[in-house]
Amino acid sequence: MKRIYLDYAAATPVRDEVKMVMEEFSGKVYGNASGIYQEGLEAKKALEDSRKKIAKIISARTHEIIFTSGGTEANNLAIFGSASKSDFKGFSEVGLRESRGHIITAAFEHRSVLEPIRELEKRGFEVTYLLVNRDGFVDPEDVKKALRQDTILVSIMYVNNEIGTIQPVREISKRIKNFNKDIIFHTDACQTAGYLDISVEKLGVDLMTVSGAKIYGPKGVGFLYKRDSVILTPQIYGGGQEFGFRSGTEPIAQIVGLALAFEISVSERDREATRLKGLRDYFADSIIKNIKNVEINGDLKNRIPSNLSVSFLGRESEPLIIALDEKGIAVSSGSACDSKLSELPHVIMALDKGRDAAKSVIRFSLGINTTRKDIDYVLKTLSEIV
Repeated sequence: MKRIYLDYAAATPVRDEVKMVMEEFSGKVYGNASGIYQEGLEAKKALEDSRKKIAKIISARTHEIIFTSGGTEANNLAIFGSASKSDFKGFSEVGLRESRGHIITAAFEHRSVLEPIRELEKRGFEVTYLLVNRDGFVDPEDVKKALRQDTILVSIMYVNNEIGTIQPVREISKRIKNFNKDIIFHTDACQTAGYLDISVEKLGVDLMTVSGAKIYGPKGVGFLYKRDSVILTPQIYGGGQEFGFRSGTEPIAQIVGLALAFEISVSERDREATRLKGLRDYFADSIIKNIKNVEINGDLKNRIPSNLSVSFLGRESEPLIIALDEKGIAVSSGSACDSKLSELPHVIMALDKGRDAAKSVIRFSLGINTTRKDIDYVLKTLSEIV
């Protein structure tokens, strides 16, 4: 049975070109990039060439790219690193209680943002969790209203990982910087890199997260963009690699693969986005037309072209996922990082659509191998099992 993979938002297959270059570097470039002998210098050159490629794509300087083990680590470094360096000590603007600083985020962020922030909340930081509207957007004016004199960090994702909606990051940045230029603005762009321009100057962000696992690159590698003026406290100590911000021997083959995958994704971005949008819109229209009691989650216009989140009202996600899997179709109910949690999908709950929509949601995420024939087979299968 042919498998149809529609969970590209969780993880993408590694491109053949990326596999080839990684195999080449794994065999030939095996030295430690910190070494001053020939093998070490070869590794260092490959490392810095990759850093330059990535920096050029996002309009950054090379030393502003910090390689990490992936999106989760990069988000943790951004959040804990910003909070650890905060020297704010005083009283909250809300009541006479001590505060270590104020953080703003959105209720539908990825778990790798929400959980670190919740941990900081336990440690004495105050947090504002912004609501999103039913279409899946954060209002920049809500960010502006939430800003305080003790605000140290704002973290709002560029594209939501479950419903694909594109957040007004540039407008949010303007509100933050007009209020206080010293407030750090972080965005998780893991779902964005293959579909939208992520020039950091255009976006106005101070910190930005990207993962290789979402752009047809290797898993276990990603990077954090850190604006030169931003001070972060390292969260992993050791040999002082990555400009002192992330100790540990750099995995050269994975980093080279990440840089190449990023380059290819950007070069194919416009063409692939147009193709996927056509497939996604056809898919959505067909579901709405042919299947009763369905609801599309998130605005269909201002979202990345690969994403379609559907609630099959009156059904439950898990039996549907299993039934589709038995027919050769791989989908999910949302973030893979939520799969071990028994609670309802927090993103759908944040849209205020109710428990029925949350417990019946299926996320279909398309990618480079998705065809019209695949979509037709999925539609036929859905009509049989729903």
